Amino acid sequence: MSNHIGDPGHGHSPAAWTAVVIMLLAFVLGTLFFWLDMPALVWASAGLLVVGAIVGWAMSKAGYGANGPKYASKQH
Repeated sequence: MSNHIGDPGHGHSPAAWTAVVIMLLAFVLGTLFFWLDMPALVWASAGLLVVGAIVGWAMSKAGYGANGPKYASKQH
């Protein structure tokens, strides 16, 4: 399978994986805290969701994104 020249890597980068893991954790914790009726922690989880997006963006700008200089895509 060959990559197209303009293929951005479909998010297979350290920046994307880190952002998704943080945001998934925030979603799971938010759901748990909602179920346990802990509104302050639900809002804290919403804040963590935003932090995940910011961390992904910052890592991408630091070169760990799909086209960044610190990331080398693997050929499958």
